Amino acid sequence: MSATHSKPRLHNAMWPGIVGKGPDSTEPFIDLDTMLDLTAQAEVNGQQFDGVDLFMSAPHTSIDSTDDDLKVLAHKLQSRGLVCGSFVAPVWAPTGGGSAMGNEMEVRKFLEQVRKACVIGRKMTALGVRPSGVIRIDSATGTGDWYKDPKGNTDKIAKTFCEAANIAEAEGQRLAAEGEICWAGMHGWDHMLRLLEKVNKPKTVGFQADMAHTMLYTLGYNSPESRIVAEGCATPEEIMTALKKVTKALRPWTFDFHVAQNDGTVKGQGSHDKTGRHCPPDDPNGLMDIVKVAGLWMRDDNGVPTRAFEHICWDGCMFPNDVMTDPQTWNKVLKVMIDVRDAHGWN
Repeated sequence: MSATHSKPRLHNAMWPGIVGKGPDSTEPFIDLDTMLDLTAQAEVNGQQFDGVDLFMSAPHTSIDSTDDDLKVLAHKLQSRGLVCGSFVAPVWAPTGGGSAMGNEMEVRKFLEQVRKACVIGRKMTALGVRPSGVIRIDSATGTGDWYKDPKGNTDKIAKTFCEAANIAEAEGQRLAAEGEICWAGMHGWDHMLRLLEKVNKPKTVGFQADMAHTMLYTLGYNSPESRIVAEGCATPEEIMTALKKVTKALRPWTFDFHVAQNDGTVKGQGSHDKTGRHCPPDDPNGLMDIVKVAGLWMRDDNGVPTRAFEHICWDGCMFPNDVMTDPQTWNKVLKVMIDVRDAHGWN
């Protein structure tokens, strides 16, 4: 069956093979080749994934990759008929970065990780395997310290993001700040909006919307003052209404979009803080009509497709490994991604 629309391209996230996995978890890492193979082999009515979004961190892709390393990576993609898109920059202390609202040394480490990711992004585009994508960042620190001085700490994060923007612009890149409830100053939809407005670089620093995380924005997890859906009223209908408010505020800033499902709970695994629970697309406890909610991000207030995203990405972060390595998982994911594109895409 031919595709209704050809755009946006459909990508699968590779970091679920790393995040919440490894020595500090009950489950081992899933290597990049396995993740690429599972993605490339998925097929629904003759349609396949177009590409992947990558985590610039070992054991997948080192942030210190050489030019030869990147050529090997490009070959891995090309040999499977895939491209790459957005990159996660490893800005956190355990991976060599530091807090965006930290001391001078921490901020310097944060910015250096952003610089390295931007350089890799530029080089992968030059190698012909990255037609679109942004560099994803967050504040790289938890919410507890932020509440000690909300305004002052948001100002610090904004200053760091402004410096990161200068680095990104020099490399021809854009940055997308991840809207996830575990990151300071970004843990409520209204806090996220204020941070973006304070940075005030709308062409370079925008928002990365993940449906599993932005759904929790409406419930006020980690930010009770930001709650929209009243406690005990987390029905799909109430959440859909609340998300209209969130998307209206943040859609104009959104550079990068993840399709996902959420059951309204939070989950931590390994070293990763508790955050939005990513569920399989057919999870009976999922609280979103995936296609309809995706439309809130992919269409404007008048219902017209914005064409803002050259590609969209599925995020199955912290799925159990037995689910991750089941080929049927990715056929189900691909099916819902095709449904989203058929409903809100373009040619």
